[in-house]
Amino acid sequence: MKEILNQLTHHKTLSKAQAKEVLYNMVNRAYSDMQLAALLTTFLMRPITLEELKGFREAMVELAIKVNLSEFNPMDMCGTGGDGKDTFNISTLASFVVAGAGIPVAKHGNYGVSSISGSSSVMENLGIHFKSSEEDLKKQLKEANICFLHAPLFHPAMKEIAPIRKALGVKTFFNMLGPLTNPAQPKVQLIGLFNLELLRMYQYFLQQEQTQYSIVHSLDGYDECSLTSQCKIATNTGERIIDASHFDLSAIKQHDIKGGNTVEESALIFWTILKGKGTTQQSNVVLANAALAIQTYYPKLTITEAMERAKDSLFTGKAKQSFEILRQL
Repeated sequence: MKEILNQLTHHKTLSKAQAKEVLYNMVNRAYSDMQLAALLTTFLMRPITLEELKGFREAMVELAIKVNLSEFNPMDMCGTGGDGKDTFNISTLASFVVAGAGIPVAKHGNYGVSSISGSSSVMENLGIHFKSSEEDLKKQLKEANICFLHAPLFHPAMKEIAPIRKALGVKTFFNMLGPLTNPAQPKVQLIGLFNLELLRMYQYFLQQEQTQYSIVHSLDGYDECSLTSQCKIATNTGERIIDASHFDLSAIKQHDIKGGNTVEESALIFWTILKGKGTTQQSNVVLANAALAIQTYYPKLTITEAMERAKDSLFTGKAKQSFEILRQL
């Protein structure tokens, strides 16, 4: 580790092989907590390189407990987190809206690290018990049209590093890895990024994996389509800038989508919106992201048609029904 830290602190980068070896060593507890903290901190000082991200990601995927859900062809809707905006759990809510609209979802999530309440935090608070067996996950998809893959159950690397990440309380390269390391490796994805520097790297990965994708980043810093400003979106067919008018909606303010100050408050906000009783602004941002996901899965749909499917799911209770079936299971 001393050689690696010396290399990084002298502004040098890791090769793909070195990055892969480092992550394997993390899992094997080859480093002390102080060394791990130092390593993670060095990557806060500069952008990660493509070779480093490839190495870390390859190790994570190789080490993951894999599940084969390909018979359902599910999609994932996952952001990197780390945008520091403390919104409510937009992508998780949108996942249930998409499931209620008839699209199978294999949602990858974790506890909050750099945020107050991650997707796993809210799910657990609302009574979801995390499953890891392929049989259980298939049953969830078959009956609820959604399964939830709690990252620590599938990634031993995360288990070892979680206390250090929590103590640091800031985004690390593990945030960047989250959407790329779903253990089910879905072939359709809506991904939110906390900055634009990652967009080219993500496009490279998703094209290599022959994934049908949409990547979003709001230009004021959100890792989702926030409706608070313009949003960059990249898909298999190109890139464009959109805003709230793309969905025939009005722009909203940042305070309109703030989350709770505790996990309990965040869970209450989540449940209120899922019941179709959120504010117009809260519902609209969920619907916009759900519509982008629906259009990612069915590219021939117009965004207006995708929005109608999302509205039907949220306001007729189909999204809530998917959640309740998942909770019963």
